[in-house]
Amino acid sequence: MTKNVSLKNLRPKLPKIMNDVDSKMDRFVITKRGKPIALILSIDDYESLLETLSVLSDKNLMKRIKQGGRDIKKSRLKSLGKIEKELGLV
Repeated sequence: MTKNVSLKNLRPKLPKIMNDVDSKMDRFVITKRGKPIALILSIDDYESLLETLSVLSDKNLMKRIKQGGRDIKKSRLKSLGKIEKELGLV
C-alpha cells in the first residue's frame, strides 16, 4: 500500500514508517508543499521492481511468456514428469 507523508511530518513518524516499510511492504511518498519529492520502499520491494523492469524490457523473454500463455489456453501442456524425463532427471 502506498501512503503519503509530508516532509514536515516525516521525522517524528520515521520509526513507525520504517517499521511499516519493513513489516508490511508499505510504500511512502514524501511530499513537500503537497508535491511528491521522494519515495520510501523496502529493499525487497525495490529489487522486485527492478527485476520486473528487466523482464519487461527483454523482448525475447516477453515473447516466450506470451507464447506460454497461448500454449496454456490451447492446452498444449507437458506434465512435470514428462519434462523431468526429457531433461534426464528421472
